[in-house]
Amino acid sequence: MDDLQFLDIFRGKLIKLTLKTSSYVGVVQRINSNKTVLLADVVYVEKGIKVPGLKLFFGHEIVNVEFPGKTNSGDRETLGYKLEDHLLVEEFQPYRKSIRLDDDEDDEVVINFEVIDEFHGKFGSAVMHIKKQRLIGVGADAVEAFQQGRLCWLQIATKNKVYLFDILVLGAQAFKNGLSMILENKHILKVIHDCRVISACLLAQFGVRLTNVFDTQVADVMCFYSETGGFLPDRVSTLQEVVSLHLNVPSSQLSSLKMKSQLTKEERELWYKRPCPLPLLKVMALSVIHLLPLRLVLLDTLMTDYMDLVDSYLSSSYNEPGEVEHINMELASSQAVPFFAAGTMQWRHTPRLDLG
Repeated sequence: MDDLQFLDIFRGKLIKLTLKTSSYVGVVQRINSNKTVLLADVVYVEKGIKVPGLKLFFGHEIVNVEFPGKTNSGDRETLGYKLEDHLLVEEFQPYRKSIRLDDDEDDEVVINFEVIDEFHGKFGSAVMHIKKQRLIGVGADAVEAFQQGRLCWLQIATKNKVYLFDILVLGAQAFKNGLSMILENKHILKVIHDCRVISACLLAQFGVRLTNVFDTQVADVMCFYSETGGFLPDRVSTLQEVVSLHLNVPSSQLSSLKMKSQLTKEERELWYKRPCPLPLLKVMALSVIHLLPLRLVLLDTLMTDYMDLVDSYLSSSYNEPGEVEHINMELASSQAVPFFAAGTMQWRHTPRLDLG
């Protein structure tokens, strides 16, 4: 066996290279006879940051070589980076027993979530699957304020699947390769909690204009408005509060959402960490799995007044079928509708129960 054949044995294997000042883990693409090593899926170990593309290392820089994994198939699990996992429906969506999602024929046991951090392979199939949906849940995570900070993750949920797009690694090309078409598609309903935040971020950083949005935060405000006879809350609700109130999920099961919403500026730098720890991946998945069921419940609540009026029509026709009276409906003044502009809201104050 000559030297080139020997070196070719290491192709596709996970390798850790220790340099004088840093360490890297990656998958061997080529080891050249001039003592250079070309790696893919490279992770800067000390900072946990994934290096985009391929990286070339020179022999004189390398102090030590280790092989922490056997084959390419186990590479990311060896790094503690699971590309796929799942959440149990019974544990995280207990309301699914009573709420039937659109086209929900089977009793699902798990909700799978999957990290999409490269274009070859799963990115294309993920985009194709999402484009076939009539409605999706959308979430995002960034460091600092969305307009100023960098978008790190974009979460898209279908009925039983959550895709976690690693925008920090994929970059703007992810939107050019299909995400823009999804987010700007007028025929796909996007369910979002506080669309102002995500919309401003996508427009400022990637030129993407969200369309056809159902905002669960706005719907919650309108439900409060209807239930209180025209009053509006003194503040908008967090996703955790809305899920707890409308889906009857105990607050104890939503602690991760509460923690996520209360991260400090320094703590939000966790979204930069690569490979992303599995607990963080689960938190991101949890932030969008409730959106589609939440939309159904909020729509039912918003339709309550309408159904009451229909019942009045029916009752009137039953009592006096020959003389159906006209029912005068006093329309609410347009000035009573919440005014969302420049991050401010103007309304009459009515305290909302603290569900935190």
